[in-house]
Amino acid sequence: MDQVLLEKLQEGGYTLYVRHGEANVGMDQPDFSFQDCSAQRNLSEKGRTQAERYGHAIRRLNIPVASPVFTSPFCRAKESAIRAFGAEHTLVDPFWSNVYQLNTPVPPYMQPAILTRLSAYLEQAPPEGANRFIIAHSFPNGIAFGTIPSMGTIVVKPYGKGRGFSVAGHFTIEELEEFVKN
Repeated sequence: MDQVLLEKLQEGGYTLYVRHGEANVGMDQPDFSFQDCSAQRNLSEKGRTQAERYGHAIRRLNIPVASPVFTSPFCRAKESAIRAFGAEHTLVDPFWSNVYQLNTPVPPYMQPAILTRLSAYLEQAPPEGANRFIIAHSFPNGIAFGTIPSMGTIVVKPYGKGRGFSVAGHFTIEELEEFVKN
C-alpha cells in the first residue's frame, strides 16, 4: 500500500476483499453446519488479534466503511468481521462460502458460475463516500485473486454493473499498520 492508495480509500468508492484472520484451531468437518463452530476451523488467538488490529487501523486511518460489512457464514470469517467492525455492522452473505468451495473439488460447471457471480458483485459501486468490505476466504492459486494472507486485502475499483472492475492494489495487515505509525 502507498500514500496514493490510502488517500483514494479515504475518499471511498472501493471494495476491499479481506481474508479472515489466522485460523488454525480445529478442522472443517465434512457436512458441518455453519452454526456449529466446533465442527469448523476457527480463529487462533493470533487471528482474533489480527482482526481487532485491522479494524483499529481502518478507523485510525479514517477509511470510511459502508455498513453492512459482508462476511462468509464460516465462523472464522464472521468472528473476524465482528472483531474488526462490530456485530451491529456485520451481515452474513451465504454467497461468500462459495469462495471456500473453490478450494475443494467442485463440479466443472460450478467454478465459472461462482466466478461470474463474484465479478457481478465486484462491479457494484459502494455507497457514495464509503468503501464496501467483504471478509471471506483466500482463493486457489491462479483463480480470481489467488492466495491471500490472513487479514490481507485486495482493493477493487468497481466500474458499475456490466462494466467490470480492476484491482487497484493490495496490502497485508502489517502494511496497513505501517500507515498508522506514520
